[in-house]
Amino acid sequence: MQKNLKAYAHTAQQAIPLQDESRTEESRWTARRLTRTVPREYTHRAAVAEVFLTDWAPGQPDGFVVSAQWPRGHSFFLQRSGYQDPLLIAESVRQVGSLIAHAEFGVPLGHHFLMHNLSYTVTEQGLATAPIPTEVEMRVTCHDLSKRGGQLTGMRYQVTLVRDGRSVGFAEADFNCLSPRVYQRLRGRRPTSVAPARGQVVPPASVGRVLPSDVVLLAPEKASHRWQLHLDTRHPILFDHPVDHVPGMVLMEAARQAAQAVHPLPVLALGMDSTFSRFAELDAPCWIEAEVAEDSGLVHVTGTQNGSTVFTAHVTTWHA
Repeated sequence: MQKNLKAYAHTAQQAIPLQDESRTEESRWTARRLTRTVPREYTHRAAVAEVFLTDWAPGQPDGFVVSAQWPRGHSFFLQRSGYQDPLLIAESVRQVGSLIAHAEFGVPLGHHFLMHNLSYTVTEQGLATAPIPTEVEMRVTCHDLSKRGGQLTGMRYQVTLVRDGRSVGFAEADFNCLSPRVYQRLRGRRPTSVAPARGQVVPPASVGRVLPSDVVLLAPEKASHRWQLHLDTRHPILFDHPVDHVPGMVLMEAARQAAQAVHPLPVLALGMDSTFSRFAELDAPCWIEAEVAEDSGLVHVTGTQNGSTVFTAHVTTWHA
């Protein structure tokens, strides 16, 4: 399957035969203009509609150029005040790591990826909406590759975001990848679904949301900057497929919502520096706490579970 996927992906720039094996110059030119998503298996997504990457090619040494398209309308990554959802960057960068690991470094499909850090920063111009979907070029360089027996076991990668030929942002991430057997030994038997915690979520508008089903913070009993994480493992975007822990993107969404909750005006998370220090389990309460740095637009968010820190995020906010 791995071989077939790689063969499929690298035909993206080839012409499609019109009759038998004959190809006209026109068909070759047309094929180069066609756009498709990369195989969903490379991005660890079950839904093809949630794949934002459209192509990739070698770039600088240890580097690649990855294309992405952000939709104008999305059920979860919503536009606000004429700007794209900045967490589209985080999700695209996450997808880049698994794409390159599988397609270029030969990590077998089915391996598990453990993200340790994911950060991004973007200009407001980089998120401005247009009458068409947002096309982004991500220039990727790979660093600190670790291998065992010739097999990639982890790396750090940096991404420069380019839109309309101009650099508009930067991102960085690092991860380890584990075989199914090693992952099973590490995790044992863990639940992949849980009943939502009791209680009401905070008002959607207070955290930049429209639907209560997209809110990941439970309303506290009294006014505070501390909330219990609300998990709905049936959510089609946040839980695209069964997993045995809280996905990093859910924690980043919690950080974004917490940063909005402590601001009286709508803000965009133009930057986020997230660290995932341990697994956040599905079956234990996880507490999200926000602290505002005075006069800086920076919000420090911490997630704790069973008395230990599971993640931290430093969110840079901007009032649109």
